[in-house]
Amino acid sequence: MKIKRAFIKGTNWALAGLIGLLGFTNCEEDMRTEYGTPNADYTVKGTVVDKATGKPIKGIRVGYDSQYRFGTMYGVFPTPYQPKASVTTDAKGEYKLTELFYISDFPMDDNSKPTFARPVYIEDIDREINGLYSDTIINVDFKNAVQTGKPGHWYNGEFTVTKDIQLTEQKSNE
Repeated sequence: MKIKRAFIKGTNWALAGLIGLLGFTNCEEDMRTEYGTPNADYTVKGTVVDKATGKPIKGIRVGYDSQYRFGTMYGVFPTPYQPKASVTTDAKGEYKLTELFYISDFPMDDNSKPTFARPVYIEDIDREINGLYSDTIINVDFKNAVQTGKPGHWYNGEFTVTKDIQLTEQKSNE
């Protein structure tokens, strides 16, 4: 009985040592199971300037809406407007707005390039500090976007559009 037990212990130690030396391996390649939808980053960058003077405007919020809407009614912000991603222009009037969107939400061509326009909201959030400008909506067309990010398995990369914005200052009624 003692010999049997010693033999089993020795065999277990030998097998454990052999497996530890050689390591465990899988017969298949690294196949990760991924649940979800392909996605990409969509970036809009540029400068916001005063239309009359050409001077950059600081403190303007540029943002995507929380829900994609195909157009707006009479150029008015949909209610309730909630920014999904937004940035504020710096002292040079420059902005760079980037957000991850799922490919299934937007049409793509055969080369995985976007074929849609996306509304971008421009708001004067500092009000009269740098002048009072009207809030507006522009449609940014991603058809000719430059692919700047490196695509991965489910990630299609980053698509960038440069869009300069000119705002008209409101005149006070005083």
